[in-house]
Amino acid sequence: MPERRFSKMPVGLRKRDDGTETIVGYAAVFYNENDPGSEYAIWDDMRERIMPGCFDRAIREGQDCRALFNHDADNLLGRAAAGTLALSVDGKGLRYEITPADTTCARDVLENLRAGNLSGSSFSFIPRDTTFRELRVDGGDRTYIREVNDVDLIDVGPVTYPAYESTTAGLRAAGGDLAGLRQELEEWRKKQGPPLAAKLAAYRARAVEVQ
Repeated sequence: MPERRFSKMPVGLRKRDDGTETIVGYAAVFYNENDPGSEYAIWDDMRERIMPGCFDRAIREGQDCRALFNHDADNLLGRAAAGTLALSVDGKGLRYEITPADTTCARDVLENLRAGNLSGSSFSFIPRDTTFRELRVDGGDRTYIREVNDVDLIDVGPVTYPAYESTTAGLRAAGGDLAGLRQELEEWRKKQGPPLAAKLAAYRARAVEVQ
């Protein structure tokens, strides 16, 4: 099921030499250990990291990603197969450039960008490879990390509400995102077996029995 993530990375306009205006932004930002804002806060005990390289296959395969405003299929701005959406990856994240057609939606988006009313982006994707990790700092509460390593791209584009906080790239439940993520986490936890504390307790109990 597709998932959506929202980012406060700036989106704006670029004017080409021929006078054409394009919409340019970053749909996703790669995890950077020196930037707390590059993590998505899912729950209090779970964070997500978009890992470098996770878009490489999708771009290499030329997946027919769409450019949409607010993830709405009726608000079509561009399409990869038509050459009106260009996707690229750099050290920062997934960059998009849209050459919009002369439509009502596109004119409205362009005007709102000129006015500064739109300030963020989002992308929709299907995860194909993820890795979970469990972290505990100084004996504190557990934090689970979900690393997204490979995805199929569905759409990218500017959005009205990009994120909740500057340190939280922000997740919004869309199509069952949260329920699916919680199930994915629980399945991973089951495969890990008992928590370390339970393993230590069992080991100590066996040691007592031997004595």
